[in-house]
Amino acid sequence: MSLVIFFFVFFCLFRVLHWHPNVGTTVNTQILNEVSQCVEGINGVKEGRWRATLNFYKPMLKEQANAVEFPRDFLGISLPEQSNKYYFVLRGQHLVLEAESSIQMIMEKLQSYKTRVALSFEGFQYQLGDFQLRVGKVVPIHSEALRGIILEVEYLPLSSWEKSHKIMAEFIDIWQDALSKRSLPGHFVHLETNFAEFGLGDQYTSQHTAVQYARIMAQMIASAHSTQAARN
Repeated sequence: MSLVIFFFVFFCLFRVLHWHPNVGTTVNTQILNEVSQCVEGINGVKEGRWRATLNFYKPMLKEQANAVEFPRDFLGISLPEQSNKYYFVLRGQHLVLEAESSIQMIMEKLQSYKTRVALSFEGFQYQLGDFQLRVGKVVPIHSEALRGIILEVEYLPLSSWEKSHKIMAEFIDIWQDALSKRSLPGHFVHLETNFAEFGLGDQYTSQHTAVQYARIMAQMIASAHSTQAARN
């Protein structure tokens, strides 16, 4: 007699927002502290720390003529809820791929790609009813130079993006209203993402989260470039 064990993986639903500073201002640790205090002020219970990482890769080319054969917009993301997995997002090709975390070691040994920029998202996780909030800073690996602020909103009861859309929107409105009372120089932005472009359906998975992070990083980089251009 054989024993068959079924494993059911339940994915909660995330929305990832990033801090958009007002014109002429920048992100700083004071804003990060104020955001964390605001979560606690609406009865968020601190549960512990969390961390995710993101790498921008570039191909290690022996001949420059081969550059057109390799993707230019190539991200690798490690998420805390799936620590044994690694996610690749190729925004230009609208592809998101899931691999075992050991793929990073394989890539290093093959010397096919190398990390151009490595970023860490790290902060605290809070429980608030049916929601979990993660507030974190964006910093380069091995550095404390603040590059941005990230807010993850996780809704636990549902994994359907469509069914949870109204509930998420209402909660984020309440959150934004609470945060606005602190008169901070900026606000959180959620970028609507067309997951269907990446072949992703309504049932939420960690691949959806990876795509959101990739979109946010593209937006943050574009905003940084425009700010720098304005100063020059």
